[in-house]
Amino acid sequence: MMTYPPSPAPTVPNTHSVAEMDAALQAVGVTDETLAAEHRAALDTQGYTIFPNVIDPTWLAGLREIFETISAEEGAEAGKEVGQMTGVRRLADLVNKSPLFDRIYTNPQVLAAARYVIGRPFKLHSINGHDPLPGYGQQALHPDFGGVRPDTHVFHVMNSLWMLDDFSQENGATRIVPGSHVWPGGPRDQMSDLLAPHPQEVYVNAPAGSVLVFNSHAWHGSTTNHSQRTRRVYHCAFIAREHPQQTEQRKFLRPETAARLSPAARYLLDV
Repeated sequence: MMTYPPSPAPTVPNTHSVAEMDAALQAVGVTDETLAAEHRAALDTQGYTIFPNVIDPTWLAGLREIFETISAEEGAEAGKEVGQMTGVRRLADLVNKSPLFDRIYTNPQVLAAARYVIGRPFKLHSINGHDPLPGYGQQALHPDFGGVRPDTHVFHVMNSLWMLDDFSQENGATRIVPGSHVWPGGPRDQMSDLLAPHPQEVYVNAPAGSVLVFNSHAWHGSTTNHSQRTRRVYHCAFIAREHPQQTEQRKFLRPETAARLSPAARYLLDV
């Protein structure tokens, strides 16, 4: 889904303690029981899991509306803060563009999954929007971390996909290779054509309102939208605090955004 360039060596000192992280997570409702055992097992073995019915109908309508509003207002400039893609409607820097997004990066289930996957203090990486137009959307199979990773059981990034439309193979659902988050090497070690199907890949089919959470070291990618429908999604990723953010929140933070943030939200945004 999100494609990152090779990650640089860590440049941000990780001075935050686990206790500080846990205090922020507890403030937004995360407990040791928030992430159910079946989701922990799926993240361990498959590298991904699906949370159903996370987005209630009223919130879903609002998230759809703000997607279209931002896209229309920004036009050809939409997504430039992170990067644009041919044939894909992209949005970026969404923390600053509506309070509706606050409930995404402070969602207890997703934060509990991030704590479980990353296993040390983390922060928001970015929130972006993504909608492949008909005939577009195919991505090379990739992980979301390009840095040196000597230990295949140490993870740096976790992503979540907030589905505004039903995901199906017809409209470009994400493909993922189960278990690849712990494989040494990368897709190029097995494939000459990264756009081609992998023999072990699966498509994530789920209804609107669901959230796909996956270990970003798993090999994955969006696929071609063969329908005439939208396939809108928000990507909300978290990264270990020693790494730079994709969207540097301290650089982009607007005064009106800062005014509404709780201490826990400030911790998660690293502002």
